[in-house]
Formats: sequence, structure tokens, C-alpha cells
Amino acid sequence: MNKDKSNNITFSIKQWVRPEIRALQAYHVPPATDCIKLDAMENPYQWPEAMVDEWLGLVKDVELNRYPDPSASQLKDSLRKSMAVPAGADILLGNGSDELIQMLLMALANKDSSGKGSTVLSVDPSFVMYNMVATYTGMNYISVPLNDNFSLDVAAFITAIEQHTPAIIFIAYPNNPTGNLFDRSDLQKIINAAPGVIVIDEAYHAFANDSFMDKAGQTDNLLVMRTVSKMGLAGLRLGLLAGKTEWLNEFDKVRLPYNLNVLTQATAQFALQHQSVLDEQTQTICKNRALLFAALSEIEGLQVYPSQANFILFRTRQSEATAIFNKLKAAGVLIKNLSPVGGALTDCLRVTVGTQEENTAFIKALALALE
Repeated sequence: MNKDKSNNITFSIKQWVRPEIRALQAYHVPPATDCIKLDAMENPYQWPEAMVDEWLGLVKDVELNRYPDPSASQLKDSLRKSMAVPAGADILLGNGSDELIQMLLMALANKDSSGKGSTVLSVDPSFVMYNMVATYTGMNYISVPLNDNFSLDVAAFITAIEQHTPAIIFIAYPNNPTGNLFDRSDLQKIINAAPGVIVIDEAYHAFANDSFMDKAGQTDNLLVMRTVSKMGLAGLRLGLLAGKTEWLNEFDKVRLPYNLNVLTQATAQFALQHQSVLDEQTQTICKNRALLFAALSEIEGLQVYPSQANFILFRTRQSEATAIFNKLKAAGVLIKNLSPVGGALTDCLRVTVGTQEENTAFIKALALALE
């Protein structure tokens, strides 16, 4: 490329692209070809063959030449029943929970007289997209460190609320990437103290033993967010937000038209008609999680954290995590290396709960990597 032209492009980018965007790294998804894929918290099970055949018969009649139902009304009805959404709560759907986070922050991204953006408050560590989308929308992201055991420091969190007056609070329940459920009474204190909206992100609700969904629509500032991704439908990209109609009407104004395509709507409705298959897979994952946790706990030199999600976080000996991650990858097993994030996640790796065969292969490869 001509050097002058390259310099011109660099100058133009600096002139027009926001500096906080230039400073970001694009969200990276590593290739998983020929690997046992245990890095993305996916359900490892496909549908039974008869169910696949039935689904193929359905999608062949989907009218791809027509725009989808903009309100996805039939799908909302199915999700309301499947997710036990209370009668007093309304529903907003997104192209994955990521789009819902984006819609929320776009609507709440006010600036004061000095040009400072509204504040997003969460814990650290937590789901990376809260911080990323806050940056995209020009908001001020503040995180409150968790305790050493990854429990919630409720006193510090309440202090942060008083200090920063957040427009929105995100709490993942169970938390990602730590996998634990916070104390419910502590969360209720935060809900009571929140000056703006508080979102309880229940992406992993299927694997946990608790939920705030029954309070959606009853507490003015409480929104509950769900996704079907962890139920075995990650490829559909479908998220749900439940709460007061008044709030959801405002957020719906920034939703792009036809954000859920016809195949997503038809396939999700079909899948929810076979809820028992999804539930059986979830139960199997929970059983495999217990076995995987026990196997990891027997390995000397690892600190394994209890999980109510479909993944397990564990800490290696000091400065060994990246080397172990690379050895596992070389052996054909891909997990998530969180050590480069630093802070509380230094020396930490996260493994998705796979099939029994995948988990066994991972444990064997891990034992060799630790030798």
C-alpha cells in the first residue's frame, strides 16, 4: 500500500473514530477446528434425530421472502410459559441477551452538563459485555470487586451506589465467569438501594436452583434477563427481558425493526414445544457438572470453585495457567484462559461442562498438562 495513503487512512481514523473505540480490542472467538470445544458454555447435546426431522419439515415451509413478525407475539407467548414469566410482567426480546444489553444502555446513555455519561454498575469479575457495551454507548462503567471467595461485597456495592448513582446495575445470577449464586438477601438490599434500573441476568438459570423471575413486574425497577443459548439453542441468538411494561416500552423504542428473523422465531417456538428434551439435557449437564467438579477437586494443585452454571472455574498454581491452557489446546481440548484478564482471575481457567466423554478426555489431558 502507498505509504502516504496509509498515513491518510490512519489520520482519518484518528479524526473520526472515537478514541475509546480505537482503544478496544474486538471480541475474539478462537477457532475450535478439530478440538473438543469446552470454552463457550454451550450445551454439548444435539436434538434426537426424530426431533430434527420434525423441525426440518417445519422450516421448509417458513416464508423466507417475508419479513418476520416484528413483535414475535407467538414466540413471546411460548417463552412466557416456558420461562414462568409472571402475569404482571411484560416481555422484550432481543437477538441474544447481548442485544438487550445494548438496547438498555442506548436508552439510558444520558450525559450531564459536563459531558460525563451515565453510570453502569456491576461487580468484578463479571460478564465482559456489560463493560464493552457501556464503552460503545459512551457510559461510565464502574465495577465493585468481589470478595476473595467471589461472594458479593454488599457493603462496598451499596457505597458505590451512593457514590455513583448508577442509571443501571447488572448482576449476573449465577455469575459469569465464577459460576456462583450471590446471597439472595444481599441482592434484595441492592435492588432496594438501586436508584435506576437493576437487571438480574439469569443466563444460566437452567442450571441453578434459584431465580428472581417471580419478582419481575412486581418491583418497579427490577428487570430479569434470560437467554435460550445455554438451553441448547445458542445458534438461534434469542434473549428475553421481563419487567414492568413502562420500562420495556421505552427500551423497545431503540430496538431495530425485525430484530428476530423468521427462522429464529419458528425454531424457538418448535424447541419450546419439546421442552422435556431440553430439560433432560439440562439435568444431564448438572449431573456431569457434579462429576467434573469431583474429578477436578481430586487433582493436586488446583483450587476449584463451586458452580451453579454449566461451567467450572478453577485456579492453577501461580503462573501456570497459560502454559496449561496451551498444552490442553495442543492436545485438542479448548477451554477458556482467563488469566490474561488479571486481577481476581489471575491463574484461572474455565471449562464448560461437556458430555461425559468430553469431560473424561479433558481430565486426562489436564493431568498430562500438569505433569
